[in-house]
Amino acid sequence: MLLAVDVGNTNTVFALYRETEQVGQWRLSTNRERTAEEYAALLLQLIGLAGVGREDVNGVIIASVVPQAVMPLRWMSRDYFGCRAFVVGEDLEYPMEIRLANPREVGADRIVNAVGALGRYAPPLVILDFGTATTFDVVDAEGRYCGGVIAPGINLSLEALHRAAAKLPRVAVQPPPEVIGTSTVTAMQSGIYWGYVGLIEGLVQRIREAFGGPMTVVATGGLAPLFAAHCEVIEHVDRDLTMAGLLEIYTRYRSVIRAAKESAR
Repeated sequence: MLLAVDVGNTNTVFALYRETEQVGQWRLSTNRERTAEEYAALLLQLIGLAGVGREDVNGVIIASVVPQAVMPLRWMSRDYFGCRAFVVGEDLEYPMEIRLANPREVGADRIVNAVGALGRYAPPLVILDFGTATTFDVVDAEGRYCGGVIAPGINLSLEALHRAAAKLPRVAVQPPPEVIGTSTVTAMQSGIYWGYVGLIEGLVQRIREAFGGPMTVVATGGLAPLFAAHCEVIEHVDRDLTMAGLLEIYTRYRSVIRAAKESAR
């Protein structure tokens, strides 16, 4: 079985696959100080609840935008699952052309999302990810990664607003009954929700104009369904896009991974 790990700035997601079937998915808060033993203690309990033992896991693939988390996860893989972890962008090259001056500076999650989207939708594509940052990534008709846009994440913006203004409370991200708020809470909700709807629609329009043609828009991340309800530009919501990309990369490099395992014995 394959353990796929997506380390984001806010959350770390683990998914377990039997071939292409996902048998479990778990989310932990990302902690840059978490040790291999702490990862193992949490994860072994979770996979045990799914009826899976540590001996069933024979492959680990990681995408991480938090460098400090990589080594503890490598050690966890070695010490508790008896296998080497393969890190996308380090041990495994990205399986697509990256048309940037410095391909190494792009986050692994953005490329993995692009790989996952390319396996499910016809390019050209705009991949919209609602994470710690809100990112827009562009894949052209030839399947090449062409860059994108990074905006502050929704929850990050809300937290900054709450911290900077003493009288503004924390509010839930949801569309208020009316655009014009009749209370502080609904006014904040309107600004955040409809403000981001405007940001999304405006940026997608500008990306399409710069690209020079129609593009399919795929949204992922926890808030994707909430915004897709009022964003006409979002054509598909795919919550498991990152994991689909990790699975696709592992499958493509299976022969390389198998050879590395054999040489290590």
